[in-house]
Amino acid sequence: MAVASLISVLMLPAAAIDYDRARGLHDGATEDIEQPSGFQVVLTCRPLLLFAACAVLFHFANAAMLPLVGQKLALQDRNMGTSLMSACIVAAQIIMVPMAILVGRKANRWGRKPLFLAGLLVLAMRGMLYTLSDNPYWLVGVQLLDGVGAALYGALSPLIVADLMRGTGRFNVALGAVMTAQGIGASLSTTLAGLIAVKAGYSAAFLTLAAIAGAGLALFWLAMPETWRPDEEPPTGMWARKNGLAQAAE
Repeated sequence: MAVASLISVLMLPAAAIDYDRARGLHDGATEDIEQPSGFQVVLTCRPLLLFAACAVLFHFANAAMLPLVGQKLALQDRNMGTSLMSACIVAAQIIMVPMAILVGRKANRWGRKPLFLAGLLVLAMRGMLYTLSDNPYWLVGVQLLDGVGAALYGALSPLIVADLMRGTGRFNVALGAVMTAQGIGASLSTTLAGLIAVKAGYSAAFLTLAAIAGAGLALFWLAMPETWRPDEEPPTGMWARKNGLAQAAE
Protein backbone atom coordinates (compact mmCIF):
# COMPACT_ATOMS: atom_id res chain seq x y z
CA MET A 1 0.00 0.00 0.00
CA ALA A 2 2.88 2.37 0.75
CA VAL A 3 4.46 1.66 -2.66
CA ALA A 4 1.10 2.20 -4.38
CA SER A 5 0.71 5.50 -2.55
CA LEU A 6 4.17 6.63 -3.64
CA ILE A 7 3.43 5.75 -7.25
CA SER A 8 0.16 7.69 -7.11
CA VAL A 9 1.91 10.77 -5.73
CA LEU A 10 4.67 10.60 -8.35
CA MET A 11 2.06 10.47 -11.12
CA LEU A 12 0.62 13.83 -10.08
CA PRO A 13 1.90 16.61 -12.36
CA ALA A 14 3.62 19.27 -10.26
CA ALA A 15 2.15 22.03 -12.42
CA ALA A 16 -1.37 20.96 -11.39
CA ILE A 17 -0.75 21.86 -7.74
CA ASP A 18 -1.55 25.36 -6.47
CA TYR A 19 0.61 25.44 -3.35
CA ASP A 20 -1.02 28.59 -1.97
CA ARG A 21 -4.47 27.08 -2.28
CA ALA A 22 -3.23 23.78 -0.87
CA ARG A 23 -2.14 25.52 2.33
CA GLY A 24 -5.43 27.43 2.52
CA LEU A 25 -3.99 30.83 1.59
CA HIS A 26 -6.80 31.62 -0.86
CA ASP A 27 -10.37 31.67 0.39
CA GLY A 28 -11.93 30.87 -2.98
CA ALA A 29 -13.34 34.34 -3.46
CA THR A 30 -10.24 36.52 -3.32
CA GLU A 31 -6.69 35.61 -4.23
CA ASP A 32 -4.88 38.85 -3.43
CA ILE A 33 -3.34 37.66 -0.17
CA GLU A 34 0.37 37.16 -0.66
CA GLN A 35 1.55 36.22 2.83
CA PRO A 36 0.08 33.73 5.29
CA SER A 37 -1.18 34.84 8.69
CA GLY A 38 1.01 34.66 11.74
CA PHE A 39 1.01 31.42 13.70
CA GLN A 40 -1.07 33.13 16.39
CA VAL A 41 -4.12 32.64 14.18
CA VAL A 42 -4.06 28.95 15.13
CA LEU A 43 -4.09 29.76 18.86
CA THR A 44 -6.65 32.56 18.67
CA CYS A 45 -9.26 30.80 16.53
CA ARG A 46 -11.76 29.68 19.16
CA PRO A 47 -13.63 27.18 16.93
CA LEU A 48 -10.32 25.49 16.11
CA LEU A 49 -9.48 25.15 19.79
CA LEU A 50 -12.94 23.72 20.43
CA PHE A 51 -12.50 21.26 17.62
CA ALA A 52 -9.11 20.20 18.99
CA ALA A 53 -10.77 19.55 22.35
CA CYS A 54 -13.42 17.44 20.61
CA ALA A 55 -10.65 15.55 18.80
CA VAL A 56 -9.06 14.75 22.17
CA LEU A 57 -12.37 13.47 23.53
CA PHE A 58 -13.14 11.45 20.39
CA HIS A 59 -9.86 9.56 20.50
CA PHE A 60 -9.92 9.40 24.29
CA ALA A 61 -13.15 7.43 23.90
CA ASN A 62 -12.22 5.51 20.75
CA ALA A 63 -8.61 4.36 20.96
CA ALA A 64 -8.98 1.80 23.76
CA MET A 65 -12.19 0.17 22.55
CA LEU A 66 -10.66 -2.18 19.97
CA PRO A 67 -7.82 -3.37 22.27
CA LEU A 68 -10.37 -4.09 25.01
CA VAL A 69 -12.53 -6.05 22.57
CA GLY A 70 -9.47 -8.00 21.46
CA GLN A 71 -8.70 -8.91 25.07
CA LYS A 72 -12.25 -10.08 25.68
CA LEU A 73 -12.18 -12.22 22.54
CA ALA A 74 -8.84 -13.75 23.49
CA LEU A 75 -10.07 -14.59 26.98
CA GLN A 76 -13.04 -16.49 25.57
CA ASP A 77 -11.15 -18.45 22.91
CA ARG A 78 -7.38 -18.18 22.74
CA ASN A 79 -7.27 -20.12 19.48
CA MET A 80 -9.74 -17.81 17.73
CA GLY A 81 -8.77 -14.56 19.41
CA THR A 82 -6.40 -13.41 16.67
CA SER A 83 -8.78 -14.37 13.87
CA LEU A 84 -11.71 -12.57 15.50
CA MET A 85 -9.55 -9.51 16.12
CA SER A 86 -8.63 -9.49 12.45
CA ALA A 87 -12.32 -9.79 11.57
CA CYS A 88 -13.05 -6.72 13.72
CA ILE A 89 -10.42 -4.68 11.89
CA VAL A 90 -11.40 -5.79 8.40
CA ALA A 91 -15.12 -5.34 9.04
CA ALA A 92 -14.61 -1.78 10.24
CA GLN A 93 -12.43 -0.95 7.23
CA ILE A 94 -15.11 -2.23 4.85
CA ILE A 95 -17.72 0.04 6.47
CA MET A 96 -15.37 3.03 6.24
CA VAL A 97 -15.43 3.11 2.45
CA PRO A 98 -19.15 3.85 1.89
CA MET A 99 -19.17 6.23 4.87
CA ALA A 100 -16.26 8.22 3.42
CA ILE A 101 -18.11 8.38 0.10
CA LEU A 102 -21.19 9.66 1.95
CA VAL A 103 -19.16 12.46 3.53
CA GLY A 104 -17.68 13.40 0.16
CA ARG A 105 -21.12 13.69 -1.39
CA LYS A 106 -23.11 15.23 1.45
CA ALA A 107 -20.73 17.32 3.55
CA ASN A 108 -21.36 20.48 1.50
CA ARG A 109 -25.10 19.86 1.42
CA TRP A 110 -25.82 18.77 4.98
CA GLY A 111 -22.99 20.67 6.63
CA ARG A 112 -20.12 19.37 8.73
CA LYS A 113 -21.76 19.58 12.14
CA PRO A 114 -24.61 17.04 11.73
CA LEU A 115 -22.26 14.43 10.28
CA PHE A 116 -19.64 14.91 12.98
CA LEU A 117 -22.30 14.73 15.69
CA ALA A 118 -23.43 11.44 14.17
CA GLY A 119 -19.87 10.10 14.46
CA LEU A 120 -19.69 11.01 18.15
CA LEU A 121 -23.15 9.56 18.79
CA VAL A 122 -22.19 6.26 17.14
CA LEU A 123 -19.03 6.14 19.24
CA ALA A 124 -20.98 6.57 22.47
CA MET A 125 -23.50 3.91 21.41
CA ARG A 126 -20.68 1.52 20.54
CA GLY A 127 -19.21 1.79 24.02
CA MET A 128 -22.57 0.98 25.61
CA LEU A 129 -23.41 -1.88 23.24
CA TYR A 130 -20.18 -3.72 24.09
CA THR A 131 -21.48 -4.24 27.63
CA LEU A 132 -24.66 -6.07 26.58
CA SER A 133 -23.08 -9.39 25.61
CA ASP A 134 -19.78 -11.27 25.56
CA ASN A 135 -20.76 -13.30 22.51
CA PRO A 136 -17.90 -13.08 19.97
CA TYR A 137 -20.27 -12.50 17.06
CA TRP A 138 -22.00 -9.69 18.96
CA LEU A 139 -18.67 -8.04 19.72
CA VAL A 140 -17.55 -8.26 16.08
CA GLY A 141 -20.93 -6.93 14.95
CA VAL A 142 -20.73 -3.93 17.28
CA GLN A 143 -17.21 -3.28 16.01
CA LEU A 144 -18.76 -2.51 12.62
CA LEU A 145 -19.83 0.80 14.14
CA ASP A 146 -16.15 1.69 14.42
CA GLY A 147 -16.12 2.00 10.64
CA VAL A 148 -18.92 4.55 10.83
CA GLY A 149 -17.43 6.73 13.55
CA ALA A 150 -13.84 6.55 12.33
CA ALA A 151 -14.82 7.30 8.73
CA LEU A 152 -16.90 10.32 9.71
CA TYR A 153 -14.12 11.66 11.91
CA GLY A 154 -11.34 10.95 9.44
CA ALA A 155 -13.13 12.44 6.43
CA LEU A 156 -14.57 15.48 8.20
CA SER A 157 -11.55 16.59 10.23
CA PRO A 158 -9.55 18.00 7.28
CA LEU A 159 -12.70 19.66 5.93
CA ILE A 160 -13.47 21.39 9.24
CA VAL A 161 -9.88 22.56 9.65
CA ALA A 162 -9.83 23.78 6.05
CA ASP A 163 -13.04 25.73 6.65
CA LEU A 164 -11.60 27.41 9.72
CA MET A 165 -8.20 28.19 8.18
CA ARG A 166 -9.38 29.22 4.73
CA GLY A 167 -7.58 32.38 3.71
CA THR A 168 -4.94 32.14 6.45
CA GLY A 169 -2.33 29.91 4.79
CA ARG A 170 -2.04 27.89 8.00
CA PHE A 171 -4.09 24.82 7.15
CA ASN A 172 -1.20 22.36 7.56
CA VAL A 173 -0.12 23.84 10.89
CA ALA A 174 -3.68 23.74 12.20
CA LEU A 175 -4.26 20.18 11.02
CA GLY A 176 -0.99 19.12 12.62
CA ALA A 177 -2.08 20.70 15.90
CA VAL A 178 -5.40 18.82 15.80
CA MET A 179 -3.62 15.54 15.04
CA THR A 180 -1.27 16.14 17.97
CA ALA A 181 -4.29 16.71 20.20
CA GLN A 182 -5.94 13.49 19.03
CA GLY A 183 -2.70 11.60 19.73
CA ILE A 184 -2.78 12.85 23.30
CA GLY A 185 -6.37 11.67 23.63
CA ALA A 186 -5.49 8.23 22.26
CA SER A 187 -2.61 7.85 24.73
CA LEU A 188 -4.83 8.78 27.67
CA SER A 189 -7.52 6.38 26.43
CA THR A 190 -5.51 3.18 26.62
CA THR A 191 -3.98 4.16 29.96
CA LEU A 192 -7.28 4.97 31.67
CA ALA A 193 -9.24 2.10 30.11
CA GLY A 194 -6.57 -0.40 31.13
CA LEU A 195 -6.61 0.77 34.73
CA ILE A 196 -10.41 0.65 34.91
CA ALA A 197 -10.58 -2.78 33.29
CA VAL A 198 -8.17 -4.16 35.90
CA LYS A 199 -9.92 -2.53 38.86
CA ALA A 200 -13.60 -2.69 37.85
CA GLY A 201 -13.93 -4.89 34.78
CA TYR A 202 -14.47 -4.47 31.06
CA SER A 203 -18.03 -3.19 31.27
CA ALA A 204 -16.97 -0.32 33.52
CA ALA A 205 -14.16 0.55 31.10
CA PHE A 206 -16.52 0.55 28.11
CA LEU A 207 -19.10 2.68 29.91
CA THR A 208 -16.42 5.17 30.93
CA LEU A 209 -15.28 5.48 27.31
CA ALA A 210 -18.91 5.89 26.23
CA ALA A 211 -19.34 8.70 28.77
CA ILE A 212 -16.26 10.46 27.40
CA ALA A 213 -17.72 10.20 23.91
CA GLY A 214 -20.95 11.65 25.28
CA ALA A 215 -19.00 14.59 26.73
CA GLY A 216 -17.46 15.19 23.30
CA LEU A 217 -20.91 15.01 21.73
CA ALA A 218 -22.28 17.61 24.16
CA LEU A 219 -19.30 19.93 23.65
CA PHE A 220 -19.49 19.77 19.87
CA TRP A 221 -23.26 20.19 19.84
CA LEU A 222 -23.43 23.12 22.25
CA ALA A 223 -20.23 25.05 21.55
CA MET A 224 -18.93 24.24 18.07
CA PRO A 225 -20.37 26.35 15.23
CA GLU A 226 -21.11 25.01 11.76
CA THR A 227 -17.92 25.70 9.80
CA TRP A 228 -19.28 25.26 6.28
CA ARG A 229 -20.56 28.42 4.65
CA PRO A 230 -22.03 28.83 1.16
CA ASP A 231 -19.84 30.76 -1.26
CA GLU A 232 -21.97 33.85 -0.97
CA GLU A 233 -21.32 34.16 2.78
CA PRO A 234 -18.05 35.38 4.34
CA PRO A 235 -15.60 32.47 4.55
CA THR A 236 -15.01 31.24 8.08
CA GLY A 237 -11.26 31.19 7.55
CA MET A 238 -11.16 34.87 6.68
CA TRP A 239 -13.01 35.57 9.94
CA ALA A 240 -10.43 33.49 11.80
CA ARG A 241 -7.60 35.39 10.13
CA LYS A 242 -8.98 38.84 10.96
CA ASN A 243 -10.16 37.86 14.44
CA GLY A 244 -6.87 36.20 15.30
CA LEU A 245 -4.79 39.12 14.12
CA ALA A 246 -7.04 41.58 15.97
CA GLN A 247 -6.73 39.67 19.24
CA ALA A 248 -2.97 39.40 18.81
CA ALA A 249 -2.73 43.15 18.27
CA GLU A 250 -4.71 43.80 21.46
